[in-house]
Amino acid sequence: MTDTTPLARVYSSLSRQGVLVALVLLILFGWLRYDHFLGAFNVLSVLRYNSMFALIALGMCFVIMTGGIDLSVGSTAAMSSVVAALLSPYGATPGLLGGVAAGAVVGVVNGLVVTRLGILPFIATLASMLAASGTGLLLADNQSVSVSYETAFTDLGQGDFLTLPIPALMAAVAYLVGSLLLNFTAFGRNVLAVGGGEDAARLMGLPVDRTKFLVYVMSSALAGLAGVILAAQFGAGQPAEGIGWELFAIASVVVGGTLLTGGVGSVGATLAGALLLGMIFNILNFENGLGWISLSAYWQSVIRGGFLLLVVILQSRLTARTA
Repeated sequence: MTDTTPLARVYSSLSRQGVLVALVLLILFGWLRYDHFLGAFNVLSVLRYNSMFALIALGMCFVIMTGGIDLSVGSTAAMSSVVAALLSPYGATPGLLGGVAAGAVVGVVNGLVVTRLGILPFIATLASMLAASGTGLLLADNQSVSVSYETAFTDLGQGDFLTLPIPALMAAVAYLVGSLLLNFTAFGRNVLAVGGGEDAARLMGLPVDRTKFLVYVMSSALAGLAGVILAAQFGAGQPAEGIGWELFAIASVVVGGTLLTGGVGSVGATLAGALLLGMIFNILNFENGLGWISLSAYWQSVIRGGFLLLVVILQSRLTARTA
């Protein structure tokens, strides 16, 4: 029986909005401790860089809501960055479409292997992770591939529109579309139904296989878009990049309250989770700049992992109190 006391309602609200509360508190801490933390340069830099991770987190959110997992997003982004860089001399549009299409191909393979062959998503996407990584290295001849600066391709990563970073605007549009799909379409209801119980969804006559296929294509296409931004932002396709990106995406989704078992999830909370993890890295950089401590990239990873564990534990406790 659910507790309906005022205290229980407070716990319930915190369990749903915990990631947003944590993000606001972290921003407040940074604002009070560091000069120029909320300055335009830092805010826009954070949004520009973390747009890549926000995009792969969005795709991962839909996959996890169906009860699946996609371990190939990091390698897919790296491979797509190489494809985009190779196509960049032909212009921004070919580079953009080519990178996204390269990612989508990986998603098609993942979707077919999972739905047609019945292979567990963990195994299927692990195999495609290795394949995408190898393909990227082969296409790049095991080195970075410089993009063309004679076309507008680099604007996709370095440009601004109405003073806002273009990568951040692309991520914002993707999240708006994702939210509309999840909350106002039959596809979104199918995603949650499949994650809530695949057998029950089949008995209800829902297109289970088609839904699962589409979420894997979506996840890989968004990873491909992240790869395009990677190439455009740093001026090169980087086949060795993307290591650990899938873990960042999964962490963003979990911190946002989406259950790894599927059936429950939020696009907005996933965005907050991605920003939260990105903000932790930003604050650690500011802390290094103060000179009080010196945290190497290795220690930064340890701290980010510990913070993630703390947030997940707190969220789990809050959820348990309202069950």
